[in-house]
Amino acid sequence: MRYLKFLPIIAILFVACSQNEKLGNNNSTSVNDSVISKPNLKLNSDIMTAEVLWSFGRISEVQLSPDKSTIIYGVTYYSKEQNKGNNDIYSLNLKTKVKTRLTATTFAEFNAVLKPDGSKIGFLSTETGESQLWEMNPDGTDKTQISYIEGGINGFKYSPNMSKILYIADVELDTTAIHKYPDLDKTTGRIMTDMMYRHWDNWVDAYSHIFVADYNGKKLSNNTDIMLNEKWESPVRPWGGMEQIEFTPNSKKIAYTCRKKRGVEYSKSTNTDIYFYDLETKETKNITKGMMGYDMQPVFSADGKFMAFSSMDRDGYESDKSRLIIINLENNEKTDLTANIEQNATNFIFSNDGKSIYFISDWHATDEIYSVNINSKEIKKITQGVHNYTSIIEGKDNLIATRVSMSNPAEIYLVDKNTGKDTEISFENKEIMSQITMGEVKSKWVKTTDGKEEFVWYIYPPHFDSTKTYPAILYCEGGPQSTVSQFWSYRWNFQMMAANGYIIVAPNRRGLPGFGIEWNEQISGDYGGQNMKDYLSAIDDATKLPYIDKNRLGAVGASYGGFSVYWLAGNHNKRFKAFIAHNGIFDLEAQYTETDEMWFANWDLGGAYWDLNNKIAQNTYKNSPHRFVQNWDTPIYVIHSDRDYRIAYTQGMSAFNAARLRGIEAKWLYFPDETHFVVKPQNGILWQREFFSWLDKYLK
Repeated sequence: MRYLKFLPIIAILFVACSQNEKLGNNNSTSVNDSVISKPNLKLNSDIMTAEVLWSFGRISEVQLSPDKSTIIYGVTYYSKEQNKGNNDIYSLNLKTKVKTRLTATTFAEFNAVLKPDGSKIGFLSTETGESQLWEMNPDGTDKTQISYIEGGINGFKYSPNMSKILYIADVELDTTAIHKYPDLDKTTGRIMTDMMYRHWDNWVDAYSHIFVADYNGKKLSNNTDIMLNEKWESPVRPWGGMEQIEFTPNSKKIAYTCRKKRGVEYSKSTNTDIYFYDLETKETKNITKGMMGYDMQPVFSADGKFMAFSSMDRDGYESDKSRLIIINLENNEKTDLTANIEQNATNFIFSNDGKSIYFISDWHATDEIYSVNINSKEIKKITQGVHNYTSIIEGKDNLIATRVSMSNPAEIYLVDKNTGKDTEISFENKEIMSQITMGEVKSKWVKTTDGKEEFVWYIYPPHFDSTKTYPAILYCEGGPQSTVSQFWSYRWNFQMMAANGYIIVAPNRRGLPGFGIEWNEQISGDYGGQNMKDYLSAIDDATKLPYIDKNRLGAVGASYGGFSVYWLAGNHNKRFKAFIAHNGIFDLEAQYTETDEMWFANWDLGGAYWDLNNKIAQNTYKNSPHRFVQNWDTPIYVIHSDRDYRIAYTQGMSAFNAARLRGIEAKWLYFPDETHFVVKPQNGILWQREFFSWLDKYLK
C-alpha cells in the first residue's frame, strides 16, 4: 500500500545539529525555529515518501585545507513550511572525524573557499540582502564582511599570493525601454532586436563579468572589469560557474572561459574559448583560438607549466566528446590525453606530484574515477562499482570524493588511489538512511531491433516479492544525450517510484554517452527513430518477467523524455495504460523557433523546418509527436513550467489541449514560478503526489 495516501506520516522537528557534530561559535544569528537545519526524523514506516525525499541534506562545494587536514563543504536543507532551502557551511577534521557546523543563520552562506594560507574561509552571504564576500576563522568565529559591491557578487577566488581577489557580478549593458523612454518609468515592456534575449530560465538583462580587486585582508579596492564593458559573459550561461575561471599559479594572469559572440551568431555556436588576461599589461590573449567547440574549465599544474582543459571538437554540437586536453604553456603544444578512449572526461585535477591527472568518466552507466599519466598518456581506472562519483580532490594519502547512487544521496568518501576502495566520512544522511528500506537495483543487457545490446537498469520495490505481480514504469531519459547512470534525483528519483509499488525499467537507449561515440551520436537527426525502438525493446523484454504485469505499464519522462512520452503516446500499440510527460517537446516545428539555443536545434533536429531540401530535417519534423495525435488513446498527464525557456510552456499546453480535443483523459499541472526543473519544496511535493495519484489511478 502506498503511504502517500495517508500524509503526513512523519513528524519533523528541526534541531540545531545532530549528535555526531558540534556547532561552531556563531556571532550572527542564534539557532531558532526559523533556521533551516537537519531534521530529526522519526519515521512510522521504512518506505520513502515525498516528505522524506525532501528532508535529505544536499552536500556541495567540497574543498580541502592547504595543510590537507580538514575539508569544508556546504549542506542544503529544505523546509516544507517555509517553502525554501538554506545552505550552511561545515568543516570535517579528517583525522578526528569531528564535524563542525560553521554557520547557522536564516540567510544563505555558500561558495566557501579557504585562503591559500588556510588562515580564513571566504564565503558568500546574503546577510545584507545582497550576496557579498565575507570571511571567518576556520572555526567559524569572527565573521567579517569584505566586499561592498552594489548589486552583490555571484562568485569569487583568491589569487595564490593573496594580493588580489577576482569575482563575478552582473552588469547591465543593454538599453531597456525605461532607459529609452525615461518618462515611462513603470513600463514592463521589453524591446528585442536580436536573439538570445532569454536563456534557459532567465531573461538576459545583464552579462556576468569578471572583476579583479586589490585585497589587503580587510576590504576590496580598485575594482577593475576585465571584460572591458563589452557584451561578453564569463562564466558562460546557463550553467557556468567558478570552475570556468582561474588564476595562474604565479598570480599574474586570469584564465577565463568566454564565447565572444552576440545575438544570432551566439545562438548558433558552442565555440567558447579560454582567454588569458594579463594583470600587469591589461592585454587579453585567446589561448584556444582555432579550437571550434566548447573549451572550458582551465586547471593549472602547481608549477604553472601546464594547463588542462575540457574541449569539444565540433562547433554547434553540445554533446560532443568532452576531451581532456593539456597545453604546455612554454611552447603552446596541445595534447589530447583521452584520444584513445571513447569516453567523456570531466571534473579533473592535477595530482600532487604533477605527473598525472585525475578525472571522472562515464562508461556503461556508472561514473568512475580515472587517472592519466601526462607523459605516457596511460589511463588507469581507479574505482569500480554501482555508483557515480561527482567530484574529486587529492589529499595527503587518499582521494576525497563525493559519491551518489540510485540508492544513496551525495556523501563524501575517502578513496584509496591504488585500490579504489572507498570509505564514507560525512554521514550527513545516516539517520534517515538507517530508517529507509531501499529497493534492489539490478541491470541487464537487452537485444535491440537492429541486433545490438542496450544496458537497462531495473529498480525493484522495497520488500519485493517475486511471487506477486507488479505494475512497471518505463523511464524515458532526457538530454537527449544524458546517461541513465547511478544518479540520485530529487524529482526523478527511482527509489521514490519503487517505494510506491512500481518496478522501474530504465534503459540506456540510443543517443546516450558511456557506450561509445556511435551509440551516442545515432540520435541526432533521428528523433522518433531507433532510440524509440530501443525503449520498446526494453519494456517488451521486461514484460517477459513473471512478476511484471504487462497489462499495467506506464511511461514517464522529462525534457527529451517528455518528447519520448508524447511520441510513444501515438505509437505504442496499446502497450501502456498511462503516460506522464514533464516539460517535453510536443511540436518540433514550434520548438525550432521557440527555443533559445539554436545550436542544439540545428544539430539535433538537423536544421530548420522551412529547409525543404534538407532530408534529415524533414525526416525529423515528419516524426514530431504532434503528427501522431490522431493515434492517442491513453490517459496522459502533462506537466510544464512557465519559466522553462528551453522548451516553452506552450508545448505542454498544446499537448494537453490536443488530448482533450481528442477526448483523451488528461491533466495539466502548470507551475508559473518553476523552470525546466522543479526546485521549490511544496511544488516538489505536489509534483510527487500528483505523479503517483495519476499512475495509481490507471495502473493499480
